[in-house]
Amino acid sequence: MLEEKKYFYLLIIIPVVVLVFIIMQFWKRRAQHKFASKQLLERLSPQKSTFKPILKLVIWCLAIGSLVVALVNPKIGTKLETVKREGVDIVFAVDVSKSMLAEDISPSRLDKAKRIVSEIINKLGSDRIGIIAYAGRAVPQLPITTDFSAAKMFLSSLNTDMLSSQGTAIDDAIRMAKTYYDDVEQTNRVLVIISDGEDHTGGAGQWAEEATKEGIKTYTIGVGTQKGGRIPLKRRGIVESYKRDLQGEVVITRLNEKTLKDIASEGDGEYIDGTNTEEAVAFITDRLSTMNKTEFEAKKFSEFQDQFQWFLGLGIFLLLLDVFLLERKTAWLQKLNLFNEKGS
Repeated sequence: MLEEKKYFYLLIIIPVVVLVFIIMQFWKRRAQHKFASKQLLERLSPQKSTFKPILKLVIWCLAIGSLVVALVNPKIGTKLETVKREGVDIVFAVDVSKSMLAEDISPSRLDKAKRIVSEIINKLGSDRIGIIAYAGRAVPQLPITTDFSAAKMFLSSLNTDMLSSQGTAIDDAIRMAKTYYDDVEQTNRVLVIISDGEDHTGGAGQWAEEATKEGIKTYTIGVGTQKGGRIPLKRRGIVESYKRDLQGEVVITRLNEKTLKDIASEGDGEYIDGTNTEEAVAFITDRLSTMNKTEFEAKKFSEFQDQFQWFLGLGIFLLLLDVFLLERKTAWLQKLNLFNEKGS
């Protein structure tokens, strides 16, 4: 396992060092030939080795490679241990309809929704989470998992262009959420709906009530304002125009708190205004903390140990070796004449 693969880019230093070495060798030879003939240079410096500079270059390249690998920090698994986890199953249903582009809440309703979910994930312990995106219909994004890093990755990819069917089908999101929970593992089940409340299908409250029969508690978080805002149409991050209705009037989208409150009420949960991120996060995490935690899995995890110290030590050793390695012939190597380095 490699922890910081990005540092492999530093290996580009090695060909640069080799190139500089070659250029320096050509420059030294030209300068020496201007000073004296080859025979005279051999008489003036009979102990100068032609092999040692190449050896020093190889040592430098190996030292750089070792230090880069140390930065990458390779890890190896040493043992397996059983980890018992307990917590709550939480499914986040995030509205990705075009109305979530409105900027009546900075930077936008969708960005606010994603930040709230991300902050809630940061506060979780051994709970499991899933993510659903919905607009005119609901689509699964991440099944129930304990991998919070994967959850954040999928969360960051949510956008209003991922679904061609527009609208706000909250009822479809609730129906899909019911399929996320494991009937065998009877854990506490929570559904958190983040939306501006523009429900274009109706019936979400009824589905929330049906969900309570399966032990699902539904909370809703409203993002938007009563004053509302326009829906910007952007290209490369620049607003080109605003969404208009069939009559050519600019559409103003407003937070529909009543719909969200009704859904929460029917779903045996509560509604919270998401304008203040910290308050919304604290509200949800506080409710989760009061729920009984149920043991729902016992998985084996590999415990990895850092191995960077070996490569760091090798790199330092090679650099020290280079310091003590002189560019003159070594007596015992000269006798063996392995590198055709004849004495004068």
